[in-house]
Amino acid sequence: MPKLTTTQRVLFSDLFQKPVEVQFDDECSSSDGGAILLKAAEAKLDLIGHLADSLEDDRQSGKVRHSLEDLLAQRTYALCCGYADGNDAGKLASDPIFKLLLDRDPIEGEDLASQPTLSRFENSVGPRELYRMGVVLAERVVERHRRRLGRRVRRVTIDLDPTEDPTHGGQQLSLFNGHYNTWCYLPVVGFLTFNDEPESYLFATVLRPGNAPATLGAAGLLSRIIERLWQAFPQVKIRVRLDGGFANPELLDFLDAVGVEYAVAMAKNSALQRFSEPFMRKARARSRQTEQTEHFYGECRYKTKSWSCKRRVIYKAEVTRHPGRSPRDNPRFVITNMKQRPRWIYEKVYCWRGEIENRIKELHHGLEIGRTSCRRFWANQLRVLMTAAAFVVMQELRLWASKTSCGRAQVSTLREQLIKLAARVIVSTRRIVLHLPASCPFANQWRRIACSLGAAYG
Repeated sequence: MPKLTTTQRVLFSDLFQKPVEVQFDDECSSSDGGAILLKAAEAKLDLIGHLADSLEDDRQSGKVRHSLEDLLAQRTYALCCGYADGNDAGKLASDPIFKLLLDRDPIEGEDLASQPTLSRFENSVGPRELYRMGVVLAERVVERHRRRLGRRVRRVTIDLDPTEDPTHGGQQLSLFNGHYNTWCYLPVVGFLTFNDEPESYLFATVLRPGNAPATLGAAGLLSRIIERLWQAFPQVKIRVRLDGGFANPELLDFLDAVGVEYAVAMAKNSALQRFSEPFMRKARARSRQTEQTEHFYGECRYKTKSWSCKRRVIYKAEVTRHPGRSPRDNPRFVITNMKQRPRWIYEKVYCWRGEIENRIKELHHGLEIGRTSCRRFWANQLRVLMTAAAFVVMQELRLWASKTSCGRAQVSTLREQLIKLAARVIVSTRRIVLHLPASCPFANQWRRIACSLGAAYG
């Protein structure tokens, strides 16, 4: 273990009844003792090994100490545990739990890769390998849920959404975005929802330049995932939900051609406002009577000059009221090929896409997907993909925790309650023993999840 160059002991001489001395000198302990649950969850996915198979190792074999799979696993597990920076490897390389996660002896095993090694790895991956990794990520997610649900899948809903990734340096393709009023990347993320389950599962993250239109790469993502879903679930009904940035003639033609259901938001214009005006008048009158927010639903057949045909557009004619503010018209429009009533489509289908905003917040605040600080664009794409892999592992852990109080916990809560546990590691000839705190408030949940992942009471 590398030694600190500063004083390792601190002393509280008069804070308690006796002097309290603190030292960071226990080489057989870890602050991430619960992370072995991540190893068990990843074993169910079999994700990291397949991602590593997408990479080409052109290093000189005689000088290689860490395989590409080990480097990928080290970064993925570190992200799950809350270590977003490669610099953290300076200390974590000798952590006994992290060595155990990579199938090394936790005490005597060789240390993991250093920060410079991880940086060289991040900067060595090219676009073709990244494309293959993206395909593998989607395939493993679909395969995992095919094994989990089988013929019980009746419908799969696909959501795509761009998200802002502000940049603060000289990163390649960091460009100014007028909508967000900042220099940024604009990655697009994709999620799958099976039947009416509350969870939406990440299947794609693609980094894009800061001024990219929402539709950039969308057709390719949708084409690949729709084909894979029909291979896995031949009779499944596929539904696509998109926000207004995706209301592009070519993308709408694509959705019509492949034969999926869709609900795509559309910005208001003068023609659509004329269609909705009779319902807006009703909403204004009702709102004046009740002094509450009121809305009505309607529909029309509509075609822009750039569209190839007329399409069904449903609208919510709404007047919103807030205390201390004047009433405000708030019409909303959604393009769809579905046959149900407008209110049902808007409230039961389109509005539920808002749930993926919670998943995107987890990616940002729980796993720091915006830590794209490498100079090279492709290195940052690798970071985004590794963050996606970490999120998929955490979602798998949450899936196995579904029968506990952690079943709907955010990523950061899962980490705090199940992973960030102090552990002392004891290695003998026969076994490895992890001593976790007896006072851990979440010990029962931890045990139940461990048993659901294949452990047994001993």
